Amino acid sequence: MQKVKFPLLAAAALATALSVTTAKAEDITIGMAGPITGDLAEFGAQLVRGAEQAVADLNKAGGVMGKQLKLEKGDDQCDPKQAPIVANDLVSKGVVFVAGHFCSGSSIPASSVYSEEGVLQITPASTNPKFTDEAPGNLTFRTCGRDDQQGSFAGPWIAEHFKGKNVAIIHDKSQYGQGLADLTKAAMNAAGQTEALYEAITAGEQDYTALVTKLKEKKIDVIYFGGYHPEAALIVKQAREQGLNAPLLSGDSLNTQEFATLAGAASEGVMFTNAAEARNLPSATAVVKEFRDGGFEPEGYTLSTYAAVQVWAAAVTEAGTTDSAKVAETLRSHDWDTVIGKLGFDEKGDLKTAAYVWYVFKGGKYEEASGM
Repeated sequence: MQKVKFPLLAAAALATALSVTTAKAEDITIGMAGPITGDLAEFGAQLVRGAEQAVADLNKAGGVMGKQLKLEKGDDQCDPKQAPIVANDLVSKGVVFVAGHFCSGSSIPASSVYSEEGVLQITPASTNPKFTDEAPGNLTFRTCGRDDQQGSFAGPWIAEHFKGKNVAIIHDKSQYGQGLADLTKAAMNAAGQTEALYEAITAGEQDYTALVTKLKEKKIDVIYFGGYHPEAALIVKQAREQGLNAPLLSGDSLNTQEFATLAGAASEGVMFTNAAEARNLPSATAVVKEFRDGGFEPEGYTLSTYAAVQVWAAAVTEAGTTDSAKVAETLRSHDWDTVIGKLGFDEKGDLKTAAYVWYVFKGGKYEEASGM
């Protein structure tokens, strides 16, 4: 009996293993990566919810090429050193596509891993031009604009509205923050305005008294900050506490209600640039309702993450394969209808068109600024 029993058990175990392998083979594994924990976890939550909802909606509609999608998540904490580790982990789990990362400083090093492994990457948030200008291959895309586009919008506006005033350009030394500050500065300079102060801070610090003192000494009339919302909130709050009422302007990383929570009353009047509000688009109505019915407000990068998964799935369906090179070629072949409107990609993987507008915080919430 023992001679019969063990082979039967082994056969049963093999059959079980094969059935599991077959079940997994019928899925298509994709990934998302961003700061799920850490100071920028607010944005990580947006990427997670955007990717999860897109996967749920696609699976409910029958999946992609008749297969269900499986989502793997990676937490890079916006750390450039952690990002390649996260990327390699996602690759080891068999992902064929990644929606992410969030920070440019993470997306850029991670892209080398994905390119080498043949994994297509679409970031919904990384705006540094180097992400696509210096891409290691042709598998990198984004569903957001670029910092040079954003800077070209903000710089001339600052020059026009603060002509002859003392402008301070501050950045946090990050690839995103310094890149945006420098490009905005260059566009402002080209429009005829020279900054009175150009200064760097260290992200993560809690006391910006020395910076505020320097701003007051230079009699700064307006501050442009390149960096993330936690530091922006501390700077404007401490400036107000020390009697400096110069307006604070910044970029798209302030598009979260958490900024107002952190800055309190000091958030009033703070302005930032970002793409036009996607939540108001007819193409987003049904999806926005899904999020809100689930108790989640799809602000910030939620819908651009949803769109990243959505447009990849549409290209896979049209190409009839998940092969990244063929999907990338298909993505560039024509424009696509998405939750954030019609998207078209150029040879670099950038959006063919990316329009920016000003937003302003009022009463603890941000809204598109009128007449800007």
